[in-house]
Amino acid sequence: MSSSTTRTPVVAAVAAAALVLNLPAAERPAPPDATASDPVALGWMQGFPPPPDKLIMQPDSDFFSFPKMRWTVCHIRELMPTKQVSRGIGAPVPLTYSPDGPAPGDAIDALTFTPIGGTEPMTWKDSLAANYTDGMLILHKGEVVYEKYFGALDEAGKHAAMSMTKSMTGLLAEILVAEGRLDDTATVASIVPELGDSAFGDASVRQVMDMTTALDYSEDYSDPEADIWVYSKAASPLPKPAGYEGPNGYFEYLRTVSKEGEHGEAFGYKTINTDALGWIVSRTAGKDLAHLLSERIWTRIGAEQDGYMTVDAKGTPFAGGGLSAGLRDLGRIGQLMLDGGELNGVRLFPKEVVDNIRGGGDKAAFAKAGYKTLPGGSYRSMWWVFHNRHGAYAARGVHGQTIYIDPTAEMVLVRFSSHPQAKNGYIDPTSLPAYQAVAEYLMAR
Repeated sequence: MSSSTTRTPVVAAVAAAALVLNLPAAERPAPPDATASDPVALGWMQGFPPPPDKLIMQPDSDFFSFPKMRWTVCHIRELMPTKQVSRGIGAPVPLTYSPDGPAPGDAIDALTFTPIGGTEPMTWKDSLAANYTDGMLILHKGEVVYEKYFGALDEAGKHAAMSMTKSMTGLLAEILVAEGRLDDTATVASIVPELGDSAFGDASVRQVMDMTTALDYSEDYSDPEADIWVYSKAASPLPKPAGYEGPNGYFEYLRTVSKEGEHGEAFGYKTINTDALGWIVSRTAGKDLAHLLSERIWTRIGAEQDGYMTVDAKGTPFAGGGLSAGLRDLGRIGQLMLDGGELNGVRLFPKEVVDNIRGGGDKAAFAKAGYKTLPGGSYRSMWWVFHNRHGAYAARGVHGQTIYIDPTAEMVLVRFSSHPQAKNGYIDPTSLPAYQAVAEYLMAR
């Protein structure tokens, strides 16, 4: 299997989890709990210099393995080259905090719910530990009612957003569509001719945005010959090993992807769709994703902190999972979506952008993917749409990242996490019913 010197951090993270999950359930080692794996308690990267056994650095092969990843997700920039997502030079716009002070937080901690498939109730507070939560922010009607930090994260820190980056890329694409600058019915090849001979060439922009493309591409991490390893080698910003003759960078790799099946028939969650969309968006706007995200979102939401994005060897931002940001700033983005593209009295983009995302994608195509914790769901513009009774939708990333938006409850919830298992299917049972319990409490409060 590829060494860490040729993997992106996200690929390494998912691979580490996959190797464990491929074992029979009885043989899987139980990971240390949230307290035992706390990076501060474990002493990772503490001291001047840190002791050799507490170092997390390149080119170690396990800097993104659990429990080291609980430190790494808050320090990506110290391990990988990145591009700034600038907040600009204006003063931040402070968030509004509930006049009730800590009372709502205490009450939320005591809320109970029954996990999916479970029989015993769990408290909200216990669910935070069960999901290895690093940061949790809840806004209700635009006011912060809950904010807590754990492990290596504090209010001044930044955390890997993982695949929530996809939702930022999809949002930028929807904005360009609403403004008439991007035709989502156009073929990819008509916008990026370099992809004409690839699987993406005859797909529509919308099929890429909704991940209903037909790609001959495997993300089976247990198979050392799977396409994901070729992709990760191409994407690595680090020097290629001697004799390497493969593609260099996201754009070069995308040109090699072949087609399998017919576009539009089924949803298939494959990160390379977002990399292709990033190319489409950048070509349309004439700016790379980091600069466009800064220009259209970060400089306009009153952000407290810059974000940053990991890049490949040619400086291309990782559209599918490279963003790191502060908890509060992602809360601002969630509130922006809840308010239909308007924030702090300023309209950032047309309301139809959010309406189109909230409306969801093709449920029948999505159902073919077999997500057991998301029955009746869909995927639209790189956002997950639950189609539940509250009309909730979310940006989601591996290891438990989420911006969960509940329009009925007027609630935005942002969670950073470093769960040892990557797939949200393992985390949803103690997350989704917890979010619903908070929403119902806030509506009744």
